[in-house]
Parts: sequence; C-alpha cells; structure tokens
Amino acid sequence: MCKKIRFPFFMQVPNVSIVLVVFGLVWSGPGAGFAANRGFKKLHGAVVRIDVREATFERGAKRTIRGVGSGVVMSKDGHVLTNAHVVSPQAEEISVTLANLERVDAVLIGWDHWTDLALLRIDMDEVRRRGLSFSTARFGDSNQLAPGQTVFAVGTPNGLTRTVTKGIISNTKRYFAGSDRIRGHETGYFNTWLQTDAAINPGNSGGPLVTENGRVVGINTRSYLGANNLGFAVPSSTAHHVMQALMEVGEIVRSHIGIRPGPLQDLEAFFDLEINHGMLINSVDPGSPAAEGGLRAGDIVLAIDGRNVDGRFPEQLPPILNRIANQPVGATLTLSVKRDGELFSVIVITERLESRVGEKWAFEDWGLSVEKVSRHMAREQKLGSSGGVMVVGTQPAFPAAEAGLRRGDIITKVNRETVASLDQLRGIYSGYREAPGNILLEVMRYHQVSYYVLKP
Repeated sequence: MCKKIRFPFFMQVPNVSIVLVVFGLVWSGPGAGFAANRGFKKLHGAVVRIDVREATFERGAKRTIRGVGSGVVMSKDGHVLTNAHVVSPQAEEISVTLANLERVDAVLIGWDHWTDLALLRIDMDEVRRRGLSFSTARFGDSNQLAPGQTVFAVGTPNGLTRTVTKGIISNTKRYFAGSDRIRGHETGYFNTWLQTDAAINPGNSGGPLVTENGRVVGINTRSYLGANNLGFAVPSSTAHHVMQALMEVGEIVRSHIGIRPGPLQDLEAFFDLEINHGMLINSVDPGSPAAEGGLRAGDIVLAIDGRNVDGRFPEQLPPILNRIANQPVGATLTLSVKRDGELFSVIVITERLESRVGEKWAFEDWGLSVEKVSRHMAREQKLGSSGGVMVVGTQPAFPAAEAGLRRGDIITKVNRETVASLDQLRGIYSGYREAPGNILLEVMRYHQVSYYVLKP
C-alpha cells in the first residue's frame, strides 16, 4: 500500500516474520531454479518505485503531501501501471525509480478509482537522453489461477525497493461490500479481488502480483486490518482491460442505472424465488434512470435484456454491475422484475457513471475549501441542477469562517450569478485577489437559502 493512504477497515500488517528477497541476491539450494528463471528476472527490471508529491485541499488551505508506492512497466513506451490511491489527478510531481536505481520523471495518463488503478508514462525523452533502459512485464491470465498456487508480490514495502515476498493464492474471487473509498471516491463495484498470503505492506501498492514465470496476474492493493497474511490484488483480467482503455483515451467510460444490489442468499423463500435466480435491489439512487423507470428497493431483477441474472452470493454481484457498466451510455435496457409476486418489465436508459465526489479546490485568501457538486449530490440534496460547490472546510479567522459558512453548505450563486463550474469560481477569485472587495454568496443549508458576505 502507499504510505499516505489508509482505507477504512484496511491497513498495513504489523511487523511479522516475512521473507524479503532482494534483487540480485544469489541463492543456492532449492531456490536456485527460481533465481535463474528468465521470466522472473525480466520482471525484476520492470518493477519501479513511485514517489509522488500531491496537493490536498482541506480546512480552507492547499497542502502538499508526499507518498511512496510501486508500479510495473507494461510497455516499451514507458507505461507504468499502479494504484489509483498511489497517484491521483492531484499529483503535482511524479518520479519513477527504475530497477537500475536511476530516477526519471513521469506523468499521469489516466485514473480509475472504481478499480483502484492508474496509468503513468515515463518521460521517454529523458530516458533516451540519459541512455537509460528498463524491462517490460507481461500479463498472465488471472482467470486461470487456483487457490494454493504460488505467487510473489514485488514492490517497495516501507520504502525497501526491489523487495519480493512469497505466498499462495488464497481466494480468486474475494468480494468487498463497496465500503472502501479512495479519497472519498467509490471503488470495487465492478470486480472481485485476488486474495493472497504474500506479505503486502505500505509501499507495495501498485506493484505486481506474479506467478513463478514472472507473468503479472494482479496489481497489489491492500492488506486487511488487524490480521496477518491477508493481502489483496486487482486481478489481471480487470487490470489489462483498464490499462488498454487508459492508454487509448485516458479514461474509462461506464454506464449506470442507479441501483445498489444485495445478495439473495437465505432470502429466496421470502420472495418466492427459485434458487440461483434473480438479483435483489437494496436501494435506488434518487433521480437515477432506475428511479425514473419505477424501480424501488425490494424489487428482484430476474433478467437484463432477456438474459437471466444470478445474484445469490456477494461475489456474483460485481459481474452483474459490470454487465451494465459495459453498455454504451444511452443504451436502452429491458429489466424483467418481480415485485410482491407480480412480474413486469421496466425500460431504463443508461447514463454515464460518475462519482458522488466532485473536484476539490481551496481559495486560500478566503480560507475556504470546496468540492464541486456532482450529479448524485445534486439529486440527493434535491437541487435543481449539478451546479454549485459544497463547503468542505474553512480556516478560522479567514473571511469564509467569519461570514459564518459551515461544512456542508452549498454555494449556488456568487454575486447573484449561478455557479456553474469550479473554473467560474476560480475566475471570480482571481478578480477578488486583484481588487479585494465584498463577495455576496447565496448558500443552500438544510434546503433553505441564506446569504453571506465575504469581507476582505
């Protein structure tokens, strides 16, 4: 894991007895064959350390934090695959340390918090100018893995570069209930995870989980709070797809209808269902296509476009959501639904999936940190549109705090003009810095409008 990020319910494993294998160490005895494996040697040259300096916007100010993680070079063009919680769009400086210990700059190509993956690109002009070189790794097939199979986690745990730990695949389809967050963003809805007992510690995040021949079958992500030998990785079947999309267009476009499913195990008799048939809807997002189509909590989806769904167990839910996510935005889906014994069809039109978390920024002269109001937030707050920004922090004795703004307030207008974007607010702020003066804010608090004045 990257040192600076801690997931709820997940953290580093305390110091325990683990075997650390340093690159270049010459072994004798049974391990000699492993050291001589060409595929694994090439993998060594593809694993990198990632140092990041990034901005955070909290308590009305911009702050800079530093973190360390791992990555693996996956193309001759210098594309490095890592975790989204290692490098985010707020990164201001990224450097990559190659296997030969040389450090080069890198830039973020794309970021996908839904799968906790990010793609960097090494500055190849610098690589050529300095005569540097690196190896590239190759994907293996995570779908072919089996519990008990030997794997190795490679990376930079606690800053110890070029470290290898050995373990086995403990489970190939581990499911988490979606309670994790990456800087507040949702993750883990569309894939299950590989579980391994290979030691994964802070700094391992983004490094590869590999088989004995050096093929990348996962991207190491996290370990479990308060337990030993419980590490998790994004499977290569997911990582390969995400990497290709990020290389081509720099983002992943997914569809969404606004349902939150739940497993049906032990509930079939209450809904008069056959075993292994149907998916329970736990909740429906306000204003979403599912809500507009008339779906509600407690409905059972039996089929999507005539294709049966089976959501009996938790680990079966991500593939179903992924089926919807892979539909084109604006696609028409027909859902076969059962409610209180009645069977009927619901037509929904997919919309683009967006995070509930918007872009953040800090206006330091005002002592004000804000977050762009997302479409989901606007619907939940019953706002007319997704314009406006939400206050996420203020700095004592600065204009925002003195005016009486609070965390959770939604600023909808500035000087009587509707706030449509953060860029618009940045423009107003720039004008304020050049010629300070009073600023009138229209604020929504508890669904009531109030007015506040920012004074220099």
